[in-house]
Amino acid sequence: MKVMIRRSPETGLSIYVPKKDLEEPIVEWEHETLWGGWIRIANGWVLDLPAMANDTTLPITINAKKRGGEAPE
Repeated sequence: MKVMIRRSPETGLSIYVPKKDLEEPIVEWEHETLWGGWIRIANGWVLDLPAMANDTTLPITINAKKRGGEAPE
């Protein structure tokens, strides 16, 4: 699914899913650089992000894959 990731001073990292009209803060992530691992958003969704360069600038629109509600290990 297409998502937009951005950083703001008030909320930190957040994600916007246009098809769901959903905007949520990112509360947990697998890798310090964010890319190439999973993220968890405030509503409980876990999304897999593509591998990208560490210096990728935000905001950015990417394709992410939603996991089936399973918590990452």
